[in-house]
Amino acid sequence: MAAPSAVTERATALVADRRPAAESIGRELAGLIDEPDTFTERLAAGFRELADPDYALEQRRVAPGLGPAFGVRWPLMAAVERGFRAAARRERVDGRWLHVVDRLFREPELEHRWFAFGLLGRLVLVDPERTWQLLRRAARESGDWITVDALAHPVGRGVLNEPYRWAELEQLVYSPSQWERRLVGSTIATIPYIDHRSGRDASVLDHALPIVRDLMGDAEADVQKALAWALRSLTVIDRRAVERFLETEAETAAATADGHRAWVIRDVLAKVDPAVAADIRSRLEGIKRRADAPATSRAADTASRFADLPLGARLADPPLI
Repeated sequence: MAAPSAVTERATALVADRRPAAESIGRELAGLIDEPDTFTERLAAGFRELADPDYALEQRRVAPGLGPAFGVRWPLMAAVERGFRAAARRERVDGRWLHVVDRLFREPELEHRWFAFGLLGRLVLVDPERTWQLLRRAARESGDWITVDALAHPVGRGVLNEPYRWAELEQLVYSPSQWERRLVGSTIATIPYIDHRSGRDASVLDHALPIVRDLMGDAEADVQKALAWALRSLTVIDRRAVERFLETEAETAAATADGHRAWVIRDVLAKVDPAVAADIRSRLEGIKRRADAPATSRAADTASRFADLPLGARLADPPLI
């Protein structure tokens, strides 16, 4: 196996070599926005040109259960999007883009979906109702953390554009899907960095902390990681408010020996005042996370009361009209 430095050097060289081709593919796609099938075929051909088998293997190592993927490195994905964005900057963002996204979602390889998320990030500002249909579909169909965390960007942009969309995240805390629940944390984590003004307004904290509180104690490690990420991000808005949140949650974790809750709290402590962190660590000493322990979150408790109802049933997607 190659040394890490050699692997990094190879990846850097590969990206530099293929970046011009990636941007060219993006520019070509801008001229195909009226032809969803042709657009999709050209994008698939481009991804095959850019794919790196070694990277595809690494993706599966870090995201077990990942669906079909070409293995295109993220800087090259970004280069395709950059080329498309530059060539399409004078194009009107409208229903044609929605139909392209709808078509891309029908392809098995995940890179189609990841590219589509970039289109949704622009669409959610101009056609939010129909775009949310596609965002909800993407959330339901997600099955890995890479896809969920990429989806968080257009979802977060939509929440900032229409603040009543916080209700979308409030509903997802009760989802039977761990990936939809992870999307809650990932979206909150992303929002302060989507827009440094509106994304860091005090109202974001007012909405976000109660939602995170409802998920504290979730039994899934992927959800716990996203909650910790969310809390670390929220410290840029009001660190002291996050510290108070952690202190309260630490009391609960200590009183109930809640390892799920304790793991999330510990993963945030590097971002808070060292004295506060030391005090919380001492309170949580000896409390370990156990994989077989049931969820203790408010959301899980509420969802369990409706376990006999088909709340997680898949409904037919409405047409994009």
